[in-house]
Amino acid sequence: MKAVRAVCAVLLIGLWAGAAAAQAATRCADDVPWQRVAAGVWRWSPAAEAEVSTTNAGHVVPTTVVVHGRQALLIDPGPSHAHGQRVRRSLACRFGAQVRWIVNSHAHAENVLGNSAFADLQAAGQVQILASAATRMGMAQRCPACLASLTAKAGADAMAGTRIVLPTRTLTEGDVLRVGPHRLRVLRIEQGHTEGDLVLWDAQRRLLWAGGLVYGQRLPELAQGSLDGWLAALDRLAALRPAVVLGNTVSVAADPNSLPPALTDTRAYLSALRTEVLNAMDQGLQASDATTLTLPAYSAWAGHAERQGFNAQRAWRELEPVWMDRVDPPAPPAASPPRGGASGPAKPVPPHPETGHSAPDTR
Repeated sequence: MKAVRAVCAVLLIGLWAGAAAAQAATRCADDVPWQRVAAGVWRWSPAAEAEVSTTNAGHVVPTTVVVHGRQALLIDPGPSHAHGQRVRRSLACRFGAQVRWIVNSHAHAENVLGNSAFADLQAAGQVQILASAATRMGMAQRCPACLASLTAKAGADAMAGTRIVLPTRTLTEGDVLRVGPHRLRVLRIEQGHTEGDLVLWDAQRRLLWAGGLVYGQRLPELAQGSLDGWLAALDRLAALRPAVVLGNTVSVAADPNSLPPALTDTRAYLSALRTEVLNAMDQGLQASDATTLTLPAYSAWAGHAERQGFNAQRAWRELEPVWMDRVDPPAPPAASPPRGGASGPAKPVPPHPETGHSAPDTR
């Protein structure tokens, strides 16, 4: 009889343990489809290259995390409080890790408004939010408007509870972020996609976090950027020979002798835009004609209809002094030839773009 009671007790304990485990699994529902990038590095990418809509709730760029033990460094926590909460729950459930550091790579809403989900931990001193000084300033200036804009596009339900939470620590070139054995070095703060693009480099594994400097099949945005600054930044990134780039998309090099295709594709678009604008100036077009520079080779990219016209106007305004410098200097007043000098007829000086064609998004 004692043996029977002992067996029953063991069975009851087993059933109780199984039920407890099932209840724990129910309480710990990990609904984030993390994909492994490298040891300790994970990404949650959007379902498709697309513009912000109610369908995707604003999730249009990857959220990435570096995990070691019970600590996590989160890079670009997403577009909303709800998105950030999902990340926070998932990391605790799947990895048993708490976010200790958050990096905002640049001041665009879909990257940084997920800070909201960590406001309580920030207030308690358990989380640091890091960014470049320029990104913090850009967030302070634009985020009230960009929160309203994102809410209008993603929907009030998706953005419920979201509030602006600014970075608390400034990163500068040469700083190193350490998560266990992982080392991410802050490279030069770039002024390309925005006024302060943060770049992180894991040299040992050739992993490059490029923020908004690298796009996939989605049209880059020049609203706060510099075309020539962006091209120069991409050249510096290419010189590192990264194996993986994590930016507004995640792109992997096919082999050690090639670059991640998204890096080269982003540069190809910006270079084509530059060439097209300068050619239009050579042909005597005016700034008001910039919206006709459609670059049809990129018409299939998401956001082309929304942003191409604005990008062309923005590039025109930046490149106008460059084009002027290429024109032959005028001859002495006695001769008074047209501005084109010996090389040909005068070239009209295009005015700055009209303000009527505004940026497609308040970021």
